[in-house]
Amino acid sequence: MKNVAVANPKAAAGRVRTWWASHRAAIEERLGPVQVCFTTGPGDATRLTREAIAGGCERVLAVGGDGTVNEVVNGFFDEDGEAIGKGGAAKGAVDEGPTLVVYPGGTGGDFVRSIGLSEVDVIAALDRAVQRPIDVGRATYSRADGAIETRHFINISSFGSSGLIVDKVNKSTKRFGGKASFFLGTVKGLVQYKNQRVRLRVDEHEEELKINTVAVANGRYFGGSMMIAPKAILDDGMLDVVVIGDVGLATFVRYSGDIYKGKHLHLPAIRTFRGRRIEAVPVGKDPVLIDLDGEQPGQLPVTYEVLHKAIKILAPWQHAEAVER
Repeated sequence: MKNVAVANPKAAAGRVRTWWASHRAAIEERLGPVQVCFTTGPGDATRLTREAIAGGCERVLAVGGDGTVNEVVNGFFDEDGEAIGKGGAAKGAVDEGPTLVVYPGGTGGDFVRSIGLSEVDVIAALDRAVQRPIDVGRATYSRADGAIETRHFINISSFGSSGLIVDKVNKSTKRFGGKASFFLGTVKGLVQYKNQRVRLRVDEHEEELKINTVAVANGRYFGGSMMIAPKAILDDGMLDVVVIGDVGLATFVRYSGDIYKGKHLHLPAIRTFRGRRIEAVPVGKDPVLIDLDGEQPGQLPVTYEVLHKAIKILAPWQHAEAVER
């Protein structure tokens, strides 16, 4: 099958299955026949994507929230972290591999904001979509059991209060929708979180910092539409690092309005870096949790690398700011 959709039926409080049924005809009119595979649990989207690519599909449609998109992106790589191409063969140039198509749904929906896409105009967007390669981040971190794991991300990974917040959001009912769920999770997480010291290395620069949150960004948005990295570019071969330093709840709340609008980089407790390799190690004994595209897979220490233009994506780029022109 040329097109395979990997859909999370539980995303958007269970509305994805209905959304797909109502939009399928319009999508197939533009792309051709689509085989849909619904996930049943964690890891399914990665497995289904690998199976689709091994079967020779040319496009993988990720239908769901940021977590679903992340699992699908990881399906473009084998278990050793190597990119794979159509038919499951080792992938050479990115042009030889399949194309990712993202359809928003779910709690966060942050990545689609960086590519100029929203649920409202998703079908019309297909008529003006262009295929182009973008970067992928690779994170190697410690799981809670101490095992070392590597995963890829297409949007943002972060650590500190954001890791605790994502853990709380994902354990909630999310019945209030994406932005409200993240806002409530943010308040709960910030009340509980205690700022921690980490040793941060960005390429050749290294220093010890006391942090609330550090975002390592390929895309621009996280946390239910916070524009944490307004200067991030999806295809520049760099990761943007935004540090929210030693601030308390009151200061974070005061900053939040500017963060949502991407106007926070000038604030006193904010620092920014850019690099191709980022390492972070905890200084204290308490775990520093990681957020990876809206999931909470593990904790520090972590090493991030950027894979330049490692995946092709079909999107309406004329409405996107987060790409090089």
